[in-house]
Amino acid sequence: MSVTELEQAVRSLVGQVGHWEQPRWAATATTGNVPRADLVHRLVQEVANLAADAEGQPRRTVPRLDNDLALPDQLRVVTADLLATGADAEVLARAAAEVTATRNAL
Repeated sequence: MSVTELEQAVRSLVGQVGHWEQPRWAATATTGNVPRADLVHRLVQEVANLAADAEGQPRRTVPRLDNDLALPDQLRVVTADLLATGADAEVLARAAAEVTATRNAL
């Protein structure tokens, strides 16, 4: 998995959800029986965990902001953090798989 492939997966997800208003975020995801916002926040946390692990740093909780419209930006930020670590292809592949699975579940 390359940096470009992970960036493309994130762009695709952000393109899918970036224009959503609050009611769409609150709607139940296709799978998992949870609101879409919860599913995307879980993804944001997972990518942040991968970045922390790649840096050898402790994992930190990503805050759940009051406004779900910020979720695409949070995903972009934690993805940039992961890419800045120079993580290996296996970690990038895991991140991309999480992004793709989330996108399919929405």
